[in-house]
Amino acid sequence: MTRTHDYFFTWPNILTLVRISVIPLIALIFYLPFKWAHLMAATLFALASITDWLDGYLARYLVQSTKLGAFLDPVADKLMVSVALVLIVAEPVFQFVSTTPAVVTIPAAVIVAREIIVSALREWMAEIGKRAKVTVSRLGKIKTSIQMTALVTLLYCNNDTATPVIIGGYILLYVAAVLTIWSMLIYLKAAWAQLTSPS
Repeated sequence: MTRTHDYFFTWPNILTLVRISVIPLIALIFYLPFKWAHLMAATLFALASITDWLDGYLARYLVQSTKLGAFLDPVADKLMVSVALVLIVAEPVFQFVSTTPAVVTIPAAVIVAREIIVSALREWMAEIGKRAKVTVSRLGKIKTSIQMTALVTLLYCNNDTATPVIIGGYILLYVAAVLTIWSMLIYLKAAWAQLTSPS
């Protein structure tokens, strides 16, 4: 069984802190007036996404799970996704999207709303000692993989990017939005008995 350590600065925690510190750098680089800016921002985002898997693996392999890590890891993930979505919505690269912002804004809003709802649900379930009922599911992991791929693709895109790549990025974003609703419904179903029980 994984034990909880009293010290904070374990390798998994350091990776998570690095992931958080890279977020403003991604936003800064994204707006630099260079052709390589979006490529560099997308690359940094991809590397940061990989550390999400790596810090979890190291926490298990090195038996270095900490309360700080359990708190920071989901915070880092949600910060990364939220900032990337804001960047993409604020600067759409597909000409059709420029005249119809809803095409990219709607899936972005769905993803952000789901994160807020599920985070609140998990916090409430933890308060009543039922946190295990809403742990990350396999579908949630698939959703996260598709979502991160979509965000990397769209962060990379600019006005010179081939249209099929841009469209592919938006299709992946919509798939992620659908999966995010699906996984949210699964979590709500798992918690429904507690949500509807008498106080």
